Amino acid sequence: MSNTTEDDAKLEEMLDEASSDRLTGLVYWITLIYGGFGILVAMNQTFSWDPFGYVLVDNSFYYLLISIFLPISFLVFPGRKADQFHVPYYDWILFVVTLATAMYLSFHGGEMVEQGWDLVAPMEPTIAAAIICFVALEAVRRAGGNALFIIVVIFFAFPLWTGSAPGFLWGVEKSAVELVRSHAMGFESIIGVPMRVAGNLLIGFLIFGSALVVTGGGEFFMSFASALMGRSRGGPAKVAILSSGFFGSLSGSVISNVVTTGKLTIPTMKRVGYPAVYAGAVESCASTGGALMPPVMGAVAFLMAEFLNVPYATVMIAAIVPAVIFYIALLLQVDAYAAVNNLKGMDESEIPDLWVTFKSGWFYILSLVALIYMLVWLRLDLYAPYYAAALLIVCSLIFRKGKDRFSFATLLELIIDSAKIISNIIAILAGVGMIVGSLAFTGVGGAFSRELLQIAGDNLYLLLGMGAVTSFLLGMGMTVSACYIFLAIILGPALIGAGLDPIASHLFILYWGMLSYITPPVALAAVAAAIIAKADTMAIGIKSMRLGLINFILPFIFVLNPALILRGTWDDIIVMVSTALIAVWLMSSGFEGYLYRVGIIGWSIRAPLLVAAGCLLYPGEYSKIAGVGLVLACYAYSWSQQKKAAA
Repeated sequence: MSNTTEDDAKLEEMLDEASSDRLTGLVYWITLIYGGFGILVAMNQTFSWDPFGYVLVDNSFYYLLISIFLPISFLVFPGRKADQFHVPYYDWILFVVTLATAMYLSFHGGEMVEQGWDLVAPMEPTIAAAIICFVALEAVRRAGGNALFIIVVIFFAFPLWTGSAPGFLWGVEKSAVELVRSHAMGFESIIGVPMRVAGNLLIGFLIFGSALVVTGGGEFFMSFASALMGRSRGGPAKVAILSSGFFGSLSGSVISNVVTTGKLTIPTMKRVGYPAVYAGAVESCASTGGALMPPVMGAVAFLMAEFLNVPYATVMIAAIVPAVIFYIALLLQVDAYAAVNNLKGMDESEIPDLWVTFKSGWFYILSLVALIYMLVWLRLDLYAPYYAAALLIVCSLIFRKGKDRFSFATLLELIIDSAKIISNIIAILAGVGMIVGSLAFTGVGGAFSRELLQIAGDNLYLLLGMGAVTSFLLGMGMTVSACYIFLAIILGPALIGAGLDPIASHLFILYWGMLSYITPPVALAAVAAAIIAKADTMAIGIKSMRLGLINFILPFIFVLNPALILRGTWDDIIVMVSTALIAVWLMSSGFEGYLYRVGIIGWSIRAPLLVAAGCLLYPGEYSKIAGVGLVLACYAYSWSQQKKAAA
């Protein structure tokens, strides 16, 4: 019993679920009322309702959002473990100070722009700027963790000594007063690109994700996946893959995904015969891939669209094929493993009826389809999530019954859940914005990109290798969004400058930044899965790397051949996608030792299949012909051996 309690405590700590322990009494009502007001402010800015005939200028709007959601983060997210069950007096002080300071900056937004306060400002706004910088740093520590906090602090202070920095790190130096003015009142830092994305686009999608969760969408998609895949061999693993892909797309949080779905899927996988290490690795990989899966992809896809200055639908369409290929690779591997080890599906009593399940929640699928339609065909990036959320709520009111029906209590839960998520995002992006600002103020971001190009010379593979290692290392200490934003500034221009496709380059950064979640020594997804599976973390991390190997390869393929992300002629796209799918199938067969239409195979066949997969993925017509030839030879040899054995 004590071990179970200890494991639960570790999971709670990893998810920062301790914050929810403070959502009682006055904190609950402040979060509800103030968070609800913030949601209305964001909607008003999107739909231009302007009930008072007053339109906020951009920086006034962003600081108004900060004045609402940043103070909430001090009430919801504890500054230390000892405060997880109560809000100490200093958190209330931070709440009031943050609220007053951000409101002051919002009120003076027009003067800030007209009089150039980011360069020269009176004493009062300068003091307000210093305060907002301090509270933003503390907020990112609480919401993003100590590792991200340290990185943000280093970059926040970086412009203080860039005039003395060596080589390409040299840049424009600022005094302490100039620094806080630039960070707080310029358009490149706290209210820079990350905050603009959150205020203009991201909040709507976060509300849609919360609406899906509080109306029971999570349970529906888990049941739907069970009804679809539960009876097949190794069914629980396939259910885990499908459900985690859905959850991860909405939340964008790998750890949250592992804990939420893994508590159900990992024990079920173990029960039908999957070893604990294998079950934990499957959940780790599936949860990590969720943040790469459209239509939502967490927060990072919206940031990518802003950096590339393209509609969100363009990023979503480009990301769909690599994400689907990754999940197909996982499904094929768990199916082959189940075939080799004769694993059955779920118990019949655990499998819901497909038609009954569909009838109970078809409108969840409808809302996702409507969201995709509005994004891709109608190009309603700003309005689509709100319309999709409204459709979902109306359908829940009409078609669900009893306690499952959308009610006033559900509405309150929706507001609270949305307010918590938005305050977390605002806290992280306000801090991360200061990284962006420092690189912009000093000019070091551009210099870093030029330095990378000079080091790599004409060797594109060296540049990609350096980019992959940099993305991977930064992914260990940053959230996905923070890692992407940082690298989009310093690495993205270098890759694009080398002649690579812009969207492929940014997806390359995202993929490699994500891989640290399943790769030792950090492997945070594996850590969370290991606690649930009661298995060795390192073993799960190593197994996750093997199961997710295709994700190490895909970024190099689509950055060198953008046809895989649907950018090119239809002939190239069809050939590239087809060969990638065949290669994934061959890799799965080779790793797990099972070939369809043949059965269990030994390394005399497995090794050539893996070589054939590599040939199909390698650019060039002759390598693909060699790969197909190897596959045919493997089948011919296997069938001849079967005939000999039968004779």
